[in-house]
Amino acid sequence: MIIGIDIGSTTTKAVLVEQGTVIQRIKTRAIDAVTSATGAFGKMVLENNIPMSEITRIAITGVGASKIKGSIFGIPTEKVDEFTAIGKGGMFQSGRDNIIITNIGTGTVIIEARKNEINHVGGSGVGGGTILGLSKKLLQSTTFSDIMDMAATGSLNQVDLLLEDIIGTDLSFLSREATAANFGKMLDSAKNEDIARAIINMVYQVIGMLSVFAARSKDSDCVLVTGSGSDNAIGKKTLEEIARMYQIHFEFPAGAEYTTAIGAGLSAVDAL
Repeated sequence: MIIGIDIGSTTTKAVLVEQGTVIQRIKTRAIDAVTSATGAFGKMVLENNIPMSEITRIAITGVGASKIKGSIFGIPTEKVDEFTAIGKGGMFQSGRDNIIITNIGTGTVIIEARKNEINHVGGSGVGGGTILGLSKKLLQSTTFSDIMDMAATGSLNQVDLLLEDIIGTDLSFLSREATAANFGKMLDSAKNEDIARAIINMVYQVIGMLSVFAARSKDSDCVLVTGSGSDNAIGKKTLEEIARMYQIHFEFPAGAEYTTAIGAGLSAVDAL
């Protein structure tokens, strides 16, 4: 058995891989990379009653992987490049060996994954960290649950400048409700709920358009969305609106936040 661990900046995900199949998935939070990695390993082993002797290898990836020196609990431990892990995990999740992957975490990474080649297409510093940072300053809120609760009843027309504000009609394939300028209106009557909705909308519009450009540059009409930001309900709606406008299909696989950990585990399998 192999355990793949993705040590993120806020959350660590781990998966148990046996004979190329993902058996279990868990996630933990901790203040440092070493605690995160060992905690995820321990939780996986204890909750699933796995004898330590059956774990043959540990594969780690993510921003915190560089903090791990040597092996974990004496088990051979290898570091997997994060882009490689995203690519391998994305191909596994999609069931295809040619896919564009947008991985949304604190920031955003876009990968082109093929059977024999994985390339970093681009990305952005815009992601979940942007939502938290702006919300802390503008809304005095620092938790995703609070931000999402506020955004659920927010209205973009109180904050964003829309096409209907400028020309009053649709423009080509853009509806009159399409955004002309994020935060370009900002009425005095705008509530925190409206601002929360506008923050999420702006972040996912940036991510969505970067994904469209990446897909088109690779002659693809499909993008696999992974990472912890893939299950943001409001963000999904924004991506789906972009998909309709630009004829790009966004796929949201089950367990998308574990994709990078899965890729790390599968990379270790390939290395055996």
